[in-house]
Amino acid sequence: MQIIKVGMADLNVCASPDGITTLGLGSCVGVVLYDSVTKICGMVHVMLPDSTAVKNNCNIAKFADTGIKELLRRIEKKGVSRNRLKAKIAGGAQMFAFGSQSEMMRVGDRNVEACKKILRELQIPIVAEDTGLNYGRTVTFYPETSNFEIKSVGKPVKII
Repeated sequence: MQIIKVGMADLNVCASPDGITTLGLGSCVGVVLYDSVTKICGMVHVMLPDSTAVKNNCNIAKFADTGIKELLRRIEKKGVSRNRLKAKIAGGAQMFAFGSQSEMMRVGDRNVEACKKILRELQIPIVAEDTGLNYGRTVTFYPETSNFEIKSVGKPVKII
């Protein structure tokens, strides 16, 4: 078994018995799309909510709107049926305590909202999430069991 790494603003796919991981989700969101029948999954590490708000946005994995759609395209290329896909998401923390809750400082919340909106549009149900609060997460998904393991400093390991 291998654990496939997904970097920041990156995406990848894997199949059982392998797992897939991304490290250090702060305000970023890790989105997993998976099919529990074929045991094929993919993960995208979303940094920002909306590609249309940024010039020179050649990295499609960086944004919720383009990254999730590209992940779906790659999973479907592996033969997975969209109507069997489910999603699990983690991250979207408010990493810095500022006096004002301006839109610019709510990156984590905005990332979570954008991911949920895209998944709704694609009609992929979110079956579990661990989002928000004020701490980072490292996540690993195992397509064999559909377990999404979430590790945070000073907290017990959580499986969703």
